Amino acid sequence: MTDFQDKARAAEAAMRAVFPQTPLLRNVHLSDRFGADIWLKREDLSPVRSYKLRGAYNAMRKLPEQELFVCASAGNHAQGVAFMCKHMGVRGVIFMPVTTPQQKIQKTRMFGGEQIEIHLVGDYFDHTLTAAQDWCTQSGGYFLSPFDDSDVIEGQASVAVEIHDQLGRAPDVVILPVGGGGMSSGVSTYFGADARCLFVEPKGGACFKAALAAGRPVTLSHVDTFVDGAAVGRIGEKPFNLLQATALSDVIVLSEDRICTTMIEMLNVEGVVLEPAGALSVEALGEVQSQIRGKSVVCVTSGGNFDFERLPEVKERAQRYSGVKKYLILRLPQRPGALREFLTILGPDDDIARFEYLKKSARNFGSVLIGIETVKAENFERLFAHLDDAGFSYRDITNDETLAQFLI
Repeated sequence: MTDFQDKARAAEAAMRAVFPQTPLLRNVHLSDRFGADIWLKREDLSPVRSYKLRGAYNAMRKLPEQELFVCASAGNHAQGVAFMCKHMGVRGVIFMPVTTPQQKIQKTRMFGGEQIEIHLVGDYFDHTLTAAQDWCTQSGGYFLSPFDDSDVIEGQASVAVEIHDQLGRAPDVVILPVGGGGMSSGVSTYFGADARCLFVEPKGGACFKAALAAGRPVTLSHVDTFVDGAAVGRIGEKPFNLLQATALSDVIVLSEDRICTTMIEMLNVEGVVLEPAGALSVEALGEVQSQIRGKSVVCVTSGGNFDFERLPEVKERAQRYSGVKKYLILRLPQRPGALREFLTILGPDDDIARFEYLKKSARNFGSVLIGIETVKAENFERLFAHLDDAGFSYRDITNDETLAQFLI
């Protein structure tokens, strides 16, 4: 075994004094769909509902004399640090972005209790990180990075130790979500050539792919915070050093709307609650179906800290991506019966989900913003053909990001 593997195994053994292994469960639904032996490493079932506890514990256990820990986190690392501060009886100061879901803030307070204090700073994680590091320098605390720390990476690698022991061998393929790169670099380093590792990022935070293309970590000019557990603008230096030999073809980038379809499916079909980052590895299966057929595949479901107040947005995004919901701007003649004519064109499976009409007395036509839901995406082909035949003028704005941002 390598020195890194020995350290990861020592970290995993020490963790058993704090929490049990997370389950490795074979998923029949996904295995049948993709023609592979697919397993889910359920990090969403850890005590803090993510793998972040592992890195926090491993780093903190090596500093028994330290009384103050400071961290910056979009939520999951914060919960891991808070949990360990309470467990060890040390003080923690946690910086979180203002945009962090309330569910994660509340759970962090619950896990840390009186041992922690929370500061909400910045709209994006990188702003939060700078504020936390500045405060830490002034206070004399120990800054515990969520990913750019060798002890954290080593602790996250305990995921791989458990996978190997639970499966009885290394799987053929491991699919890993990437944020700052702590867990993905730790797991891939542990398995080495024994398993092929594929990496998944959200489109609005593809910092790993950008780093590989540049040959070094680079800072993204903009980050979409929807996939908050993986919305990082710059991969860590230490994780990148371990991952820099990765082929670009082994990095999968998925749109935020597409990730929502897996979140909804896993909830409805499997009863599994995943946060957006936790669904990344499962959704990536569709991108590599031809490569994994007949193989053993482990998807790391990295987190399940999902605020159900976000469910309507997730459903909306999933419907739009799958093509069963569209938004149109319709030019409607300002005469009696025009709306009735439009309604007769709708099919039996078509439902109006939104309707906004402004009648302008000095014009012959008025604009309507209309949202339509249907059962099958192909129903819209029939609807659009009937609209064309009837002479209606319309524009599909479903995928127009600028208009959608302001109108939908």
